[in-house]
Amino acid sequence: MHKNDYPWLKSYDIGFDWEIEIAPKPVFTMMDDAAVKFADRPAFNFLGKGYSWGEIADLVNRFAKGLQDLGVTKGTHVGIFLPNSPYYLIAYYGILKAGGTVVNLNPLYAERELAHLIEDSEAEIIVTADLAMLHSKMHKMQHDTRLKTLVMCRFADSLPFPKNILFPLLKRKDMADIKSVRGIHWFDDVVDNDGAVNVPEIDPMNDLAVLQYTGGTTGLPKAAMLTHMNIYANTIQSEKWFPGIEHGQQKMLGVLPFFHVFAMTVIMNLSVLTGLEIIALPRFDLKDTLKLIHKTRPHFFPAVPAIYNAINNYPGLKNYDLSSLVNCFSGGAPLPVEVKKSFETITGCIVVEGYGLTESSPVACANPLNGENVAGSIGLPLPGTVIEILDAEDKKMPIELGKRGELCISGPQVMKGYWNNPEATADTIREGRLHTGDIAIMDERGYVYIVDRLKDMIITNGYNVYPRNVEEAIYLHPSVEECIVAGIPDKQRGEIVKAWIKVKDGRELLVDDLKEFLSDKISPMEIPKRIEFRTEPLPKTMIGKLSKKDVLEEEGKS
Repeated sequence: MHKNDYPWLKSYDIGFDWEIEIAPKPVFTMMDDAAVKFADRPAFNFLGKGYSWGEIADLVNRFAKGLQDLGVTKGTHVGIFLPNSPYYLIAYYGILKAGGTVVNLNPLYAERELAHLIEDSEAEIIVTADLAMLHSKMHKMQHDTRLKTLVMCRFADSLPFPKNILFPLLKRKDMADIKSVRGIHWFDDVVDNDGAVNVPEIDPMNDLAVLQYTGGTTGLPKAAMLTHMNIYANTIQSEKWFPGIEHGQQKMLGVLPFFHVFAMTVIMNLSVLTGLEIIALPRFDLKDTLKLIHKTRPHFFPAVPAIYNAINNYPGLKNYDLSSLVNCFSGGAPLPVEVKKSFETITGCIVVEGYGLTESSPVACANPLNGENVAGSIGLPLPGTVIEILDAEDKKMPIELGKRGELCISGPQVMKGYWNNPEATADTIREGRLHTGDIAIMDERGYVYIVDRLKDMIITNGYNVYPRNVEEAIYLHPSVEECIVAGIPDKQRGEIVKAWIKVKDGRELLVDDLKEFLSDKISPMEIPKRIEFRTEPLPKTMIGKLSKKDVLEEEGKS
């Protein structure tokens, strides 16, 4: 695809430079810069306890030196198994500055999944906390896997007074009973040094910063090898997309888990680059999030659609002032048009839908802030990013504008490949393009619209049904709060369309009424043959995305 054929170039705001050149740098240089530019500015607010950028950077240096004293050298794989907290930010940048590679681990993973990830990633050290749900799993991993060393953070020490005193007393059942010290090094001891790090020589283009495991819908997770340049470039690209950020002056709300690639880049790394204060919760809780916005008045709120939808439908919303929000960035899953419009009406905040994958560090497209924000579109390519729509079967032939094909990405944020998996790498990255497996359309202005996942497409009686299209139609009904659409096996048709729906509290909805409502919005083949109404929220992943995988597993067991 030649530059003259890029339809998106004419759609950017005047003065926007799509052709920016990003000089390769190690990720940890962003923290070094923050320590100079924003030393005394607030960096992290965790449940009321604050840290400046100078304090965070000092702890990063001392943690890096402590890791080197424990034997971490260039290329050592170090896992992080923590909830959102200042410890996470310090560990992430400390590992990178010591020369190590971060292995992000989901605290909710089962022991079997953790054992696979530890063995697969060859993690030698893991940073965790003295919380029972974390330590119980890691203690077992020390016996059942290659893992031998834990760096243990005292969770109570990250809390303000008097919470730091009360937490171990009132939450005793949540605290780990750590009797053995074998293989355990406490965070306080690790950072007890002068911070004189022997910073290794880093090749940003090739050296790995992060092994980021894909959630995946089938099979075992694969680790995307994200280089320093991948992550640094995507942070710079994201910063250029939000030209109105007041460096060192504004606040970022962090309720998405930092171990997830979306939060890693758009919340954590973007805040480090621009000196934003991160206002964090250890995990998302709807009421706690609303209280936090009301009290601390953040400006930016990246989240997944399910979180915005939950806020839209919260009965006591009028009790909270959300007017501080300036920009909300939606990612991780398709954003239903009705959810976007409702949230913008309620808050007055602009919700920008973006798109990315673990394999692209993650952001590849987004709707512009200073341009047309198209509902239902994932927007335009980020600076230096080329989006191509190729024939889904041929995988080489470009599709004409307005036609469906597989979305492919080229750019500095595209991963090096999958860790220890050359076959999957060769299948996913072809001729420099990342083949996403997403079916998309690009219009004549360069705006991209995701139709569906190639793997999620339902084939019923030979007819292709795209679940997202059905979900969008269902969300138009005023009684629908949450919806998942997927295909389930059927002997006659191969597959049939099924919808799982959470009805809004105080509302009623019948199957026949919903089908009648959908009759003029989607084709008869797309109207769900089976509809299951639920009174409880639909299952979600750790990041808050509606989990199609979980409802399908429940379906298989019923």
